[in-house]
Amino acid sequence: MLPDSARELKARLSQRLSEAPLSGATARAADGARPWSGVALGLRPVAPEQVHLAIRLVSQADADVVLAGLDESAREEVDVRVIGRVHPLSSPTPEELRRRTRPLRPGLSISHPDVTAGTLGGFVRRPGSDALLVLSNNHVLANSDAAAEGDEVLQPGVADGGRATDRIGVLTSFVRFSPEPGNLVDAAVATLDAGTVADPGAYPGGPLGSLVAAADTVDPDELVEKVGRTTGHTRGRVTAVEVDGVGVQYDDGVYTFDDQVEVEGLDGAFSAGGDSGSVIWRSSDRAPLGLLFAGSTVGGSAGGGVTFANPLATVLRELGVEWPTGPLPPTNR
Repeated sequence: MLPDSARELKARLSQRLSEAPLSGATARAADGARPWSGVALGLRPVAPEQVHLAIRLVSQADADVVLAGLDESAREEVDVRVIGRVHPLSSPTPEELRRRTRPLRPGLSISHPDVTAGTLGGFVRRPGSDALLVLSNNHVLANSDAAAEGDEVLQPGVADGGRATDRIGVLTSFVRFSPEPGNLVDAAVATLDAGTVADPGAYPGGPLGSLVAAADTVDPDELVEKVGRTTGHTRGRVTAVEVDGVGVQYDDGVYTFDDQVEVEGLDGAFSAGGDSGSVIWRSSDRAPLGLLFAGSTVGGSAGGGVTFANPLATVLRELGVEWPTGPLPPTNR
């Protein structure tokens, strides 16, 4: 329908709903005086000078009521969607990310008992299994090759007060560093203890999308985001890809990495110490693309240095795990 016709229909329907709210309208306006109709109405462009009436509802029962009241021709002109309750979206502060937090969520402080603290990047699984695995860096969960499989993993990390009673699982596997040039990842996974509750989709703004595949090209200037233990939720821009020969100074020496992604913050630093292990995602489609593992404090055009990340597709391949394409269970059993 034409936009003006849709606006007229929107106004009429809005008036009718204000007089007879649907069942989903259990809340009232902030001042308590006006009822809420339970429906959001708008215009959805479908072609030049053509729109559908967008109807957004809390419950499927309300959607069924709305659809039952429309004839076949009218149904072709509306876009009805059940979106549930709408909440304000906020990002956890660094102070919140350093606390003991259950259910677990991406961005929290985490560490091996002999490591200060890094970041819980996200949750993955083995092919054919629903068991949750925590994804972070080797140097966070495996103490830069010094740990053994079965070692405890703590949340929060030791630097944030983590101790034995804060155990959430055990180190399952990690990719060892090579003294020869050409390391690809700094990565490890841990299995959660039975009964440990997690919220895998609790990234700022909601769950992430499908993985950026190894064959896909990440373009320089791509806008990206991450949530990490030290700097919280930050935004940046990819400034270089396929970066070889990145020398990273670890406690026992320098290891070099190839095929890395470089990111700069849009306004100052994109990351800082303790953000290691964060998953980086593309702002445009929320596709996860990298595992943050290192950075500098100088050299960035916006100030605050540059950040380096392993391509996430490479991380998953090296660890033999997968990024889930559907909802993950909230609890390990």
